Amino acid sequence: MHKVHYKLILFLLVMLITGHSFGQTRIDTLESIPAGGIKQVVTVQGDDRSKPLFLFITGGPGSEGIYEENKSYLDELKKHFVVVAWDQRNCGQTLKLNPSPVKLTVRLYENDTHELVSALLKQFHQKKMFIMGWSWGTVLGFYMADKHPEQVYAYMAVSPAVNQWQSERILFSELKQKAEKQKNKRAINELAKVKIPFENGLQNYYDRKWLSIFNGETIDDTTEFKKYFTENSEMTDLFKEANYINLTVSLPKVNCPIYFFVGRNDHQTNYLISEKYYKELVAPKKGLFWFEKSGHLIPVTEPKLLQEDVITKILPRIKLEN
Repeated sequence: MHKVHYKLILFLLVMLITGHSFGQTRIDTLESIPAGGIKQVVTVQGDDRSKPLFLFITGGPGSEGIYEENKSYLDELKKHFVVVAWDQRNCGQTLKLNPSPVKLTVRLYENDTHELVSALLKQFHQKKMFIMGWSWGTVLGFYMADKHPEQVYAYMAVSPAVNQWQSERILFSELKQKAEKQKNKRAINELAKVKIPFENGLQNYYDRKWLSIFNGETIDDTTEFKKYFTENSEMTDLFKEANYINLTVSLPKVNCPIYFFVGRNDHQTNYLISEKYYKELVAPKKGLFWFEKSGHLIPVTEPKLLQEDVITKILPRIKLEN
């Protein structure tokens, strides 16, 4: 009896000393990781640090990836993955730590993404990770699926930007029709100033303003929403550059599993364009998940379903590597 008790105490001491005691595998850290010549800030969270990595790349460009509200669409994932949220270059805490010393380009953000992924894989001694991109974040996710599929277990494109200028043309036509149907003089006048491709941030703002209003939102011309477009020229230029990407031409095939998450009412990254591209895209595994109650903001409007699809329908289909 005493020998058994002694052995149990010894076992627990060894576990404590070697860092393998019960409950010590959980991770919840804020880190700065060198990527692209600067320090980039991420949160790394999960119930068990040995589980596969999951990088969430938020939309924008120019939006923070680390914020309290993202818990609603990441918390369930943290039970099955080590989830990384990222403040991209010139955003959030990364901007506070070190503003970009060079001009912002899509290629620069693509390189940041690859270097960040490589650093995380090395830190956690893993070969691959899961990547989810949302809106602008899908530009970077598609880059990883195209150029570095060996690092990707599966790529999940939420509200994917496939052929964005074409999406913008369709949306602009729909907005003008609604304005005329409602005989909304202010909408008609402001939309008359818009050209596709957008020539400046104000045109982009008028387009997004009336999209939001026609979707039932209230937009005040004095809010931060307007400032994002009219006082953030570097990010709006980055957005315009990304819009010239046409994946239907440049990316007919990927060499990793890929899954599309599309809102049935998404007119910003047009749902019909996403569906058509999905059908044409060649991949070793692929799937299309429809969100019937959503437009462009799937993680906000249907967070539970988004996470369920990942956990119950995608994760079981992927063979993990040690």
